[in-house]
Amino acid sequence: MQTECSAEPSRFGTVEGRPVVADFDGGALTSDAGALLLGAADRRLGLVERLAGCFRDARDPRFVEHSVATLVGQRVFGIALGYEDLNDHDDLRHDPVMAVLAGKLAAGREDCAPVAGKSTLNRLELSREVATRYQKISHDPAAIEALFVDLFLEAHAKAPKEIVLDLDATDDPLHGHQEGRFFHGFYGGYCYLPLYVFCGRHLLAAKLRPANIDASAGAVEEIARIVAQIRRRWPKTRILLRADSGFAREALMAWCEANRVDFVFGLARNARLVAEIAVELQQAEAEAVATGRPARRFKDFQYATLKSWSRERRVIGKAEWTQGEANPRFIVTTLKKAETGARLLYEKVYCARGEMENRIKECQGDLFADRTSTATMRANQLRLWFASFAYVLICALRRVGLAHTQFAEATCGTIRLKLLKLAALVRISARRVKFALASACPYASEWRLAAARLAPTR
Repeated sequence: MQTECSAEPSRFGTVEGRPVVADFDGGALTSDAGALLLGAADRRLGLVERLAGCFRDARDPRFVEHSVATLVGQRVFGIALGYEDLNDHDDLRHDPVMAVLAGKLAAGREDCAPVAGKSTLNRLELSREVATRYQKISHDPAAIEALFVDLFLEAHAKAPKEIVLDLDATDDPLHGHQEGRFFHGFYGGYCYLPLYVFCGRHLLAAKLRPANIDASAGAVEEIARIVAQIRRRWPKTRILLRADSGFAREALMAWCEANRVDFVFGLARNARLVAEIAVELQQAEAEAVATGRPARRFKDFQYATLKSWSRERRVIGKAEWTQGEANPRFIVTTLKKAETGARLLYEKVYCARGEMENRIKECQGDLFADRTSTATMRANQLRLWFASFAYVLICALRRVGLAHTQFAEATCGTIRLKLLKLAALVRISARRVKFALASACPYASEWRLAAARLAPTR
């Protein structure tokens, strides 16, 4: 039972003799006015329209209030703004900024809001690949996956000479009994094991997988699909695949060698590998003892496993002595000695893959890509894709609208906090819809610059 409250304004003392009062009588307001930048970025990419095109709507149009494009846009914009739950949209459907982003200021029916609530959005997330009598909206997974790569290709004015594709698997902790739930010994809990593929900050794939598999499971198929799509547009671009030792598998390495794709993978150490760099480890230890600082040496050699590899491959061994003990590491690569030396290859090329982990943190920490709490893997994969497209949208805002500003390298969470979470008074008249933002906003110049850069060219 709700408490009966006084209609009197809340009082907060006095300032210079004036009483400080507050009340909810400001009219049409929003706390997410910065989302107009997301709308501008979306129009630049056509992201929501193209993503909606990957769905099929078999609903009777006579009774449809909210189109698939509206539903998809709500989900992507909502996640970008920090609203990960469908329940949030029961309140957001009355927010004027969501109505503006949907291009719909009023509903066609009196009992509806301009945009959808949680129940309608839930039907979108529960869509199948083939529509049924009770689930009229369906989706095409192959088209959704291809859209990530299309957006990546379109972000470049011309074909680059070389690109580096980073692969990584990470844990997505589960706290219920979702389909595909398994215990993972390394992560110490029940989880999914999604596969991510990035090129710099660009997200090319986010594949949800159960945790009872090898980290590289499905990588050959995923990379084959992505490489084929890239080469149709950029046939002369050199492609380098980079990943940790979980992907140093014969199937993936052999596929790369057969398809003109270079790779540099971490390689799990073993007694044979450590014996190869025994002299270098002794030298590193002697230097570390003499100087009191960590020391490292590198050795370049050919190596093959006893059974699993089909051929010898180039291996770089890092013989490091640090904190009083040996720290040997190894990588395997197709890159030739003539084009890159051992130290450069390890320190500058391979170690740069650590930046991908920051991108995954953005997806999971800032954009809730690990919010996979629905019952089926199919629905959770859709949630992962919606979060991933929210990441793509904010990256487009950062790349186009915020280049050469203090936010050019900012995380998605920082961009949301500083530029999207802006309060505004909304005035709707017959001539225009105006968002009156705070005059004291400290980032007004960056916001205006982004808006100008994202505005359509005339």
